[in-house]
Amino acid sequence: MLLLSVQSIFAQAPKPKTINIENADLVEVNEDLVPDGVLLTGNVKVNHDGIVLTCNKAYVFKKENYLKAFGNVQLVQGDTLFLNSKYAEYSGNSKKAFATGDAVMSSPDATLQTDTINFDRNIQQVFYNTKGTIVNKDNTLVSKSGRYFVAEKKFQFLTEVTITNPKYVIKSNHLDYYSNSGHTYLFGPSTITSKTNYIYTEKGFYDTKKNLAHFLRKSYIKYDDRLIEGDSLYYNRNIEFASATRNVKITDSINKGIVKGHYAEIYKLKDSMYVTKRAVAINLVEKDSVYIHGQKLMVTGKEGERILRAFKNVRFYKIDMSGKCDSIHSDSKSALTKLIGNPILWNGESQITGDIMHLIGDNTTKKLDSLKVLNNTFIVSRDTLGTGYNQVKGLNLFGKFKEGKLHDVDVIKNTEVVYYMRNDANELIGINKNVSSKINLILENNDIETITFFNKVDGDVYPEADLPENARKLKGLKWRGDERIKSKDDIFTAEDNELNDKLVQEGKDQEAKDKTTPMKVRKETLDYDKKKPAAKTSTTKAATKTKK
Repeated sequence: MLLLSVQSIFAQAPKPKTINIENADLVEVNEDLVPDGVLLTGNVKVNHDGIVLTCNKAYVFKKENYLKAFGNVQLVQGDTLFLNSKYAEYSGNSKKAFATGDAVMSSPDATLQTDTINFDRNIQQVFYNTKGTIVNKDNTLVSKSGRYFVAEKKFQFLTEVTITNPKYVIKSNHLDYYSNSGHTYLFGPSTITSKTNYIYTEKGFYDTKKNLAHFLRKSYIKYDDRLIEGDSLYYNRNIEFASATRNVKITDSINKGIVKGHYAEIYKLKDSMYVTKRAVAINLVEKDSVYIHGQKLMVTGKEGERILRAFKNVRFYKIDMSGKCDSIHSDSKSALTKLIGNPILWNGESQITGDIMHLIGDNTTKKLDSLKVLNNTFIVSRDTLGTGYNQVKGLNLFGKFKEGKLHDVDVIKNTEVVYYMRNDANELIGINKNVSSKINLILENNDIETITFFNKVDGDVYPEADLPENARKLKGLKWRGDERIKSKDDIFTAEDNELNDKLVQEGKDQEAKDKTTPMKVRKETLDYDKKKPAAKTSTTKAATKTKK
């Protein structure tokens, strides 16, 4: 039964069609030159199952259903493919063609020039293994070998390939290029180089007509002053816009600053950047990194005039200093950082609060210069050996930094103090409580070294037993030590960390999936040549009604 089935399959298989000779100026039989064949000379034209071949001279071997063509050879398949060369061979049985000598393949969208071209009509594929050049409107592709899929209008390259465009150059070892749409799919290490930037990816899509791109694996975009990294990058070359998703890192190579998050938008021409989803900006100040976190971060302005804005539940940290506020506005040109909305600053063990808080830098030395706190200033620190609080209260505060640490502090107007005084043996000798018009504090290593009172109005040093507990706290005291940010990790909330863990894991899962799953061809690529059905006109409807 099996033998009969196989025999019936072969019996049903269609016989190969014969190569038909349509024209030749001279037809002759020359057994010495063409054994068992026919010699065709002048204006030769043959056809076979939908293709037409023309040339100056041909040898046709009818038994083998095979021919050799010489001089001005052209093989035409409908209006989809034209193959020109000096010499060609074609088999009617296998439906395969071989062309060499200045071989050129043309399709409606591209032209391939190389030394030797093979064409397999059964699978509708053209392939070559010698250096080839493909010209497609604004793009020129050069590769050592390649394959063209006629139906898909797709070139595939598995060795060195370069696409040269007036605006950029793409290089890859594995690239699929659709000549009708200009869509390019990149697999493995690939680069895109232009005057404006340098792009690296190991899995990506680039629309060479619209200049839109999407990069998916180990990708980055490098400008002169910025490096943009992320698990997924979208790029619009027309407006120099990029967005990045998951594990985003933007490095400022000039200012040595870094911004991280899990979503970012970068407008290069506008010198602006927006980052969210566990966003953090890391800047170098006096050889120390400052970490600023907010639900949203915005960086705008060109080099030397950049402004950093952080919004909603902002937290920041550097060694010896940290703080919180509703938002931050930091201007690099004026070196002024404003802590806006309920600001609180921890300087060493001291807690500083006020209505308005400014940190001022020195653009010459690139160091912190001074601190300004306006309205309702309050400085609090715990008495290290007791349960009380050292407190300084006043209207405004003006402080100067020395080597990155707050050193000289003036608190002015309606100043009140409660201070636990200890001797060199750390024994409590009394509690200083007084009121004055101004107080000067000198700090060493963030601890109060000296206190100077100006225009003292009232107060004294009280023995501990003589000052009741309720008199040891100034009005408005609110100790917030449990909120203090003690490390760069403390700037993130539990919700921030939960989101981070989720997105990092998603990135790992996607990376593992990418290694085993090929990149899908986009719908817009597959549907590029599809025409929308024509809409029915009202005239047609009216005509139909009339017939009824």
